[in-house]
Amino acid sequence: MNNGPLENAVVRLLRERPFYGHFILNLRREERTLNGKPAGVTVRDGIPVLTVDPAPFAALAAAQQRSLLEHLVKHLLHLHPLRRKERNQHDWDIACDLAINPGISDLPADALLPEHYDAPDGLAAEEYYGLLVPPFDTGNLDGSGYGDADRSEQGAPGDGRGADSATTLDSHGIWSDADSTPLALAEETVRAITRESLRGSDGETPAELRSVVDTLLQPSPLPWRQILRQFVATAGRTGRRSSWMREHRRFEHTTPGIRKRRRLNLLIGVDVSDSTNSAELRETFARELLHIAAGRDAIITVLYANSRIQRIASLSGAPGSVKRYDGGGFTDLRPVFAYAKTMHPLPAAVIYLTDGIGPAPEAMEFPTLWVLTAAAEKPAPWGIELRMEI
Repeated sequence: MNNGPLENAVVRLLRERPFYGHFILNLRREERTLNGKPAGVTVRDGIPVLTVDPAPFAALAAAQQRSLLEHLVKHLLHLHPLRRKERNQHDWDIACDLAINPGISDLPADALLPEHYDAPDGLAAEEYYGLLVPPFDTGNLDGSGYGDADRSEQGAPGDGRGADSATTLDSHGIWSDADSTPLALAEETVRAITRESLRGSDGETPAELRSVVDTLLQPSPLPWRQILRQFVATAGRTGRRSSWMREHRRFEHTTPGIRKRRRLNLLIGVDVSDSTNSAELRETFARELLHIAAGRDAIITVLYANSRIQRIASLSGAPGSVKRYDGGGFTDLRPVFAYAKTMHPLPAAVIYLTDGIGPAPEAMEFPTLWVLTAAAEKPAPWGIELRMEI
């Protein structure tokens, strides 16, 4: 994407607010018309995406561009696009902005703040939502709720910010893209981006983010098997294909109105260097893969590799087994991804069991799950990180 104003804004952010700048750099970026809104963030098929409408974004003053980018980062850190559940969309959108706008300087004049609703600062979005929505509100979930006429005066006198008329700073319409991503999977993705952002900013966490970052970086309470299954389910969604390359889009042409069901193709990389030479680890991982393959129409290609591919195996939904392959030697993670690009059809995702020590591609177009041992290092800023503990 070639967006001069955005690139300039990110450069300024890296200099002035490095954590925020590095966080934005780790998002997939795209341009799209957003009905007058300058930008928005969402999680699409497990991938955090920053969408920018170039003209409205360029029309903002430099300080407002910075404040908007900070605003967007906070939405993702709080996982707002995925926490709406069955709530009223309009009021949830307002509540999320009320939760993150206090403390951001140089916001546009129409930015929503708790004081406009006679509410205190520092509440969570769910708490602001409870203040906005009256009990037993039975309104349309896509609208502004039932009985708004009685509470349209909740805004500050004369400011025109009643719950009915208020609008958000950024585009929340694209949040519907996040409905297909499980919350736990999105949390793992945002957690990985947060770690990379801290590395890029020399471990400095902005004071206003310290609490949410510390909470996010706590070990995931979910079993690794659940995260693995959610990743595969997201990669195997029918009717769509996604790309993790920031500049890459893939278009498919099918008969209008018909959703095309595809067999799920997965590529599994197994690091056979000495550091992952654990029979229990590999066999536990293999049993879970067989369980996934047996539960759906799937073909799984397994590459055993160290500095090069040593052995290729294939699994399907039929009963089978994975034999352990001992390789040894040093690790180069690139051959597995190079092989992925030669496959027909291309894999829906790559899952790599490794200690993470070895060179990896600078970027990758396939959704990738790094299944890492407890003491492993994530080898690349892209992809989702999962710690496998048995």
